[in-house]
Amino acid sequence: MVATPDMVGAGPRKGLVGWLSRTSVQIVLAIVGVLWLIPTFGLLVSSLRSAPDNNATGWWTIFTNTDQLTLEPYANILDTEGIVRSFVNTALITIPSAVLLVLIAALAAYAFAFLKFRGRDTLFVVVVGLLVVPLQIALIPIARLFGTIGLFGTIPGVVLFHVAFGLPFAIFLLRNFFIGIPTELIEAAQMDGASEWRVFSRVILPLGTPAIASLLIFQFLWVWNDLLVALIFAGNDAKPLTVAIRENMRSFGANIDIIAPGAFIQMAVPLVVFFAFQRYFVQGLLAGSQK
Repeated sequence: MVATPDMVGAGPRKGLVGWLSRTSVQIVLAIVGVLWLIPTFGLLVSSLRSAPDNNATGWWTIFTNTDQLTLEPYANILDTEGIVRSFVNTALITIPSAVLLVLIAALAAYAFAFLKFRGRDTLFVVVVGLLVVPLQIALIPIARLFGTIGLFGTIPGVVLFHVAFGLPFAIFLLRNFFIGIPTELIEAAQMDGASEWRVFSRVILPLGTPAIASLLIFQFLWVWNDLLVALIFAGNDAKPLTVAIRENMRSFGANIDIIAPGAFIQMAVPLVVFFAFQRYFVQGLLAGSQK
């Protein structure tokens, strides 16, 4: 077969069209990324400027006057006992909430995926149905319950609330991932004399690491950035950073030298956690979509 001029030129044209398509998508993504980063960069710059500078000019003036940048706002916020205590409270709420949720959800998901018991499918449907229950309808009943048993206004009360309302989604996510694990591996372990706990800890958990890491990131981000639950269930000694920043905005209004560094710290920690576990996060999402 003899190649015609049209056939010879078809290859380069196709390659050019493909390159232009990829380039246009990359340009759009770059523009979206820049637009998303501008407020973040503005908050960072504002947190590195003094209150008089922030009140006098916009953050973009640092491009012509870099002498405005100073670490004094962060030094001041570290000397503010209420903010430091709120940061510690945020960690004391977020870390146990994430760890407990993952542990309980992984055990429940293993039972729903591999154990056979009466009413298993019905119970799982009920768990999935709890996904549609809005958080707000349980605030008053749970507040009364916590008040009766002495958990209202405490860190354990906030942790229990986050764990309870995170379990339906967590169980649903992990169960759908676990059922994709070949049953032959579990049967082989059981034939070797492994108990259910040994199968769970030595077979399921290692293979389910991507999904578990994804769930851990989700829960960490949700709890760390939570304001509604903390406003209701956290007392003065248990309030997290989100509540402390809100109180500063309400009390002082223009207290930018406290609000800006506090808000940037509040945002920076979840970003560090996300990028640290990004590989597992992407693996978990992709693996869940393929099963």
